[in-house]
Amino acid sequence: MRGLWPQTCFVCGERAGRQPLCPACAAQVRALPAPGCPCCALPMPVAGVLCGRCQRRPPHFDATHAPFIYSHPLREMVLALKHGQGFGLTGWMVQALAGAGRGVAADCLLPMPLHRRRLAERGFNQAMELARGLGRELGLPVRAQVLLRDVDTRQLAGLRQRERRRCVRGAFRCVADLSGLHVLVVDDVMTSGATLDEVARSLKQAGAARVTNLVLARTLRERPD
Repeated sequence: MRGLWPQTCFVCGERAGRQPLCPACAAQVRALPAPGCPCCALPMPVAGVLCGRCQRRPPHFDATHAPFIYSHPLREMVLALKHGQGFGLTGWMVQALAGAGRGVAADCLLPMPLHRRRLAERGFNQAMELARGLGRELGLPVRAQVLLRDVDTRQLAGLRQRERRRCVRGAFRCVADLSGLHVLVVDDVMTSGATLDEVARSLKQAGAARVTNLVLARTLRERPD
């Protein structure tokens, strides 16, 4: 019923019609520039060329799609969803993800899992909330129980790339046979890609033929290796 009545803008509080953002604030959400690295989606000057990092250390995932840059006001929207204050934004986010994911010939969706302690504290998994709606939009099954997060990893913000990789090593365990499947991993933000790389490693070990990341936003500034 929420979409039938006028809303106030999540960012500025002005009238926003049937959308969670007014036109002025929606215009501030920055699209991820194209072309991008076909593997990690970082902007590149030439289409189809891998970035330097993906050439030096190819990740286990095969492709990444992201509609937006992780910056204001999208950053505040994502954080609100993580803290349980932005459920009214999920429909808008799902539509943006669906636009980025259409045309990807995947077999199933897999939301980034939370450790059981984090899930108990938060009461929900924001990636699962996005994946549910996305599954309906794309007509794909959501396989939420096949990947477990065994290690409650520390916060990765501020760490160098090799430190991020070390922190997430062995954090995930796939408990299903994914032989030959193209798996679409859903998450809110991709920073360095270390966590998504470890997820893809687990999925490939379970037989997945291809792993594609579908994230709402991509950060552009990363700490060096």
